Amino acid sequence: MGFEITRFQGDVDEELVCPICSGVLEDPLQAPVCEHAFCRSCIQEWISRQPTCPVDRQHITSVQLRPVPRILRNLLARLCINCDNAEYGCTRVLKLDTLTTHLEECEHNPKRLLPCEQGCGLVIPKDELKDHNCIKELRALIQTQQHKLNDFQQELAEQRFTMVEQKRELQLLKDFMKAMRISNPAMRAIADQMERDEVLRWSNTLIRARVTRWGGMISTPDEILQRMIKRTLSECGCPAHILDDLMENCHERRWPPGLCSLETRQTNRRLYENYVCKRIPGKQAVLVLHCDNEHMSEEMMVEPGLVMIFAHGIE
Repeated sequence: MGFEITRFQGDVDEELVCPICSGVLEDPLQAPVCEHAFCRSCIQEWISRQPTCPVDRQHITSVQLRPVPRILRNLLARLCINCDNAEYGCTRVLKLDTLTTHLEECEHNPKRLLPCEQGCGLVIPKDELKDHNCIKELRALIQTQQHKLNDFQQELAEQRFTMVEQKRELQLLKDFMKAMRISNPAMRAIADQMERDEVLRWSNTLIRARVTRWGGMISTPDEILQRMIKRTLSECGCPAHILDDLMENCHERRWPPGLCSLETRQTNRRLYENYVCKRIPGKQAVLVLHCDNEHMSEEMMVEPGLVMIFAHGIE
């Protein structure tokens, strides 16, 4: 919908008037062939009912509409218009291209947002300040937030229920696969392959890490540190069937012969750079998974892999 012609100072060229609403063009668009110009909202509403030019009835679609030439935009920008808030006391006459900026700051704008001076701190449209009641508004705000909180809690409870059901179904599937593996050798091979594939997929989601200080390795981590690492592994999607084994393998008592003592670690130090390490998110620790390190000898590798925790030196 265009601007009312009566708001402008002086005469307005008819080329700047929308043929649909008879107002001065607002955010205009142009037909592709006949080049007739219309307000954006006017022509889009018109085309939604009938895809023709309102002036000469040539076929057009909304996709074919294009911006008007710069000269037409410049002519519109130079027009002088009264402020929208003239009826509320504003006497400013502005160039059309500065109207939007002025309206945001116009002190006569009844919808201009002002802070409540009675102490509640809410920002209220100017024309609503006289009827503003701090207690009523704050109570309504609290109720609204409470409704949102209730909705969030309900959604969270539903998500938790879904997660519990999914975990239950997953456990049933694992129990089934375990039973089949025991009773059927063929199924045992299939199940083993599925578990290996699951580990490989998970490994591919982890970021490659580089250890810069192998001397910072903690070979006998305490229980608190192990629980923290285990929780992180679980949160980042570690397959449940290898989680406990990985955590057992974070202590030197379960490390392979090439790492099981300080002496062997010093001897094999040159081999460490051959490890493919994956970062445990947010921790000074890495995963050295068997599926990523099949090139390493049995002296340096165990199934399903190693968790190496460091005091420092992880990139």
